[in-house]
Amino acid sequence: MKNKNTYWIIAGGISVITFFVHLIIGQIDLINPLIESGLTTQVKTELLAVWHMISLLLLATSVVFIFFGIKNFPTSITICLLSNLYLAFGLIFIIVSIYTMTFAPQWILLLPIGIFGLLGIKKHSL
Repeated sequence: MKNKNTYWIIAGGISVITFFVHLIIGQIDLINPLIESGLTTQVKTELLAVWHMISLLLLATSVVFIFFGIKNFPTSITICLLSNLYLAFGLIFIIVSIYTMTFAPQWILLLPIGIFGLLGIKKHSL
């Protein structure tokens, strides 16, 4: 892949996978049971909206990582921001898992996105 940033393309690919896992498995395993629970309609509506805001964020960042990786743009500020955001998201799941003593595996996909993004920045600046 000459003149492409493979790390950013990989980050985008993992992000696409994360998007589909979130959209399908998350909807079935987490959101549907909450929608069917005794929560108020207002809470259910806001929960569903916020859930799919994250779905949109995952899809949009996938596009950015892949597009920037293919075009190998000279600026990496956007990728730096997104990569650190994914690292922070992953750390949140680790901290909450430790705090609640419940394994939440989302960090397994979130951390590599951030790591590959930062590796791509390093490659890009060499």
